[in-house]
Amino acid sequence: MSVSRRGGTTDDPSARGGAMDGQGAAEPAHGAAGSDDSELLAALLDGMDAALCALDTDGVVTHWNREAERILGWSPEEAVGRQGFGGWAAREADAGEMWRSLAAAMRAPGRQVHEFALLTKDGGRVLVRVQSAAVRDTDGRPAGVYCAFSEVHTQIDLERSIALGEALFDEAAWGVVLVDADLRPAAVNAYAARALGTGRTALLGRPLADILGQGVEELESALTHVLAEGAPPAPAELWVTVREEEERTRRCWRSGFVRLSSPLSEEPVPLGVGWFFQDVTEARLAEQESAQLRFRSGQSQRAARAAAECEDPGEAVMVHLDFALAGFADHALVDLLDTPAAHHEPEGNGGTPRLVRGAMTPGGSPGPLRTALAGVGLPVGYGEAHPAVRAVRRSGAVRTSWHGGVDDEEREDWSHRHRWPRETEHALCAVLRSRGLTLGVVTFLRGPGRHAFDRSDAQYAESVALRVAGAVDLARLLVPHPRADRGPYASHEPYGE
Repeated sequence: MSVSRRGGTTDDPSARGGAMDGQGAAEPAHGAAGSDDSELLAALLDGMDAALCALDTDGVVTHWNREAERILGWSPEEAVGRQGFGGWAAREADAGEMWRSLAAAMRAPGRQVHEFALLTKDGGRVLVRVQSAAVRDTDGRPAGVYCAFSEVHTQIDLERSIALGEALFDEAAWGVVLVDADLRPAAVNAYAARALGTGRTALLGRPLADILGQGVEELESALTHVLAEGAPPAPAELWVTVREEEERTRRCWRSGFVRLSSPLSEEPVPLGVGWFFQDVTEARLAEQESAQLRFRSGQSQRAARAAAECEDPGEAVMVHLDFALAGFADHALVDLLDTPAAHHEPEGNGGTPRLVRGAMTPGGSPGPLRTALAGVGLPVGYGEAHPAVRAVRRSGAVRTSWHGGVDDEEREDWSHRHRWPRETEHALCAVLRSRGLTLGVVTFLRGPGRHAFDRSDAQYAESVALRVAGAVDLARLLVPHPRADRGPYASHEPYGE
């Protein structure tokens, strides 16, 4: 009998008043309406992805769809009307047990799950997983049983896919974000929610620009490429900042992408992108620090070898700073005290230390240093709060940066007040000390688009300052010292004697 329903009636002969045909299907009593129901039912059954068959209370096959034909090879014409499965779709030894299981499902509530070994038309055997449930008439009495089945390995593959998805979103040790075609998160696992600094549901449907700051353009570009072209051949490393974090620390996420396509469409229609990532910030920072340390150590060695060949100590100062500037800063300034001192007393010894320019890079653009060590330098006119003056007073490094935003005119005014090139945005001052005396200060400057100086930069600047101070000290000793006031190199007797 047919189990389709239309207008509250069934195709049961007792309910419709029709006659049962030779294959067990109800012959409609209302002409065209019954024909439409049969065609609709046939279309629905044949369009199903699962194999489906139905048996009446006597065990006669009443329905058999195209997916069942694909799996077992028996056509609907060959299957419908047969008594049970024995001798054609199952071995006789197995047929009795199969019917007892299906008959029990006819009397039990809900669905029952079984695994049966069925026979294909060409004599092969296939293990299927069957979901069976009772078909009831209008009075609620069992009128048959339907069976939806699929090959066990197909069902297992489906279950594995579902289990994998659940595990990724519950237990994965990396972030998983499903992004829809509009580049908005559609599902987020616990790891990703922690990395993005918010709850799993709070992220859903929000633009990525609301979640990430720096690096969001690169991420959106990667997602757009995956939607259009497919997954990249290798993972990518993205440096991002999270807006929810107060410090906006840069993080490196090693990211992989896969395009999600619907399995139900004939042509691949992208549903979105699966974005997998893991935080590798610590490892990448350690690698960068190690590479930076190796580079700076190599620069120091090359500078020392080159400076050892210089007859003029002033030239050695230039060599040390030229090598130090590579990859470290855009400009360098050397300002010297007119009177070297073990320490400087601001109130008891003349107020602000008097600094004169000893060497500098050309203003306007980075370039080789120009030196005035062999002659008289010009006073620089620094104020009491200038970082170079503070470095002299504390005999240590001082860092400063422009924090006024993106206004170029204000930044240039800030640079001008500090007597630095107008493109300056970050500065680092390191004191020059030799033989227990403070000789001056060296200042390294960076322009826009570069990071502020950090603690490791300060340590490197101090190591460069030690070598520069030795060359400056030697230059002071070698310059003639007549009593006439000729600047910072000749106004005093050699202080080493």
